[in-house]
Formats: sequence, C-alpha cells, structure tokens
Amino acid sequence: MTAKSPDTPPHSAPVTDDDPASMPDDDLPDLSTPDWVERFAKAKVTRGRPRATVTKVSTTLRLDPDILAAYRVTGPGWQGRINADLRRALGL
Repeated sequence: MTAKSPDTPPHSAPVTDDDPASMPDDDLPDLSTPDWVERFAKAKVTRGRPRATVTKVSTTLRLDPDILAAYRVTGPGWQGRINADLRRALGL
C-alpha cells in the first residue's frame, strides 16, 4: 500500500483547464445572478392557494355547549353553517 502525501485530499481529481480554480479571472463565468433567479422573478410565482376575493376574519366566539354540539353533529362545515345561520338571522 502506498502512502499519500498529507496535503493531498482523498478522492481529489487532477486540476484541468475546465476547473474554475485554474482559470484566469477574466475567463470565469459570471455566477453573481444565475439565470433561474431572473426567470423566477419575472414569473411572479406565488405559492399556496389563491387568495379569496372575500376573506373571513378569525375571531373567538363563546357558545353554549348544547348549541356547539348540535352544529358539530352535522359534520364537516359546521362553522360555515353557523355563519350562514347568523347571516339569515341578521337579514344579510
């Protein structure tokens, strides 16, 4: 088994003309603003669900336990049904 010199990192490849470290500064590619950054900025990509035209307001409402239980028994969407019932009661 041959001993490697201590300053040679393991699995190092020889330096070639394609290696940016061996190129003169004038020949280095411009990496300051990658192309994908400009394309991403122009695309105006948004994440998540689109915003609703009418948004709701989060609040805390204290209800009697029997009223809350009656709405929850009706299944998913019980909060929306409370909202609809309040609208109907207020004539909105």
